[in-house]
Amino acid sequence: MATNPSTQYLKIKQRHPQLISAVESLGKVAKQGGPIDEKTAQLIQLAAAAAIRSEGAVHSHAKRALDAGASVDEIRHALLLLTSTLGFPCVMAAMSWADEKL
Repeated sequence: MATNPSTQYLKIKQRHPQLISAVESLGKVAKQGGPIDEKTAQLIQLAAAAAIRSEGAVHSHAKRALDAGASVDEIRHALLLLTSTLGFPCVMAAMSWADEKL
């Protein structure tokens, strides 16, 4: 979990603690299931967040990637790599959301 979860996340956690516990457990088990390090995992999740155009998830995974040791340049490059797959407008939106946390 990010060091400073969003207000919305905290509201849902308060209303549905078992659901959030299950979601957090799923994430931990998935990460422990293979050899990918935390920094790489966060960059992958950042890319997925950009792909689904989730501003909140881009915010979260940009912060988590930083916390996991990714540089600002690595985060921006991970997003730029998506241009030919997702398209320029989608990537620019994700870049603007990530920049709010970088």
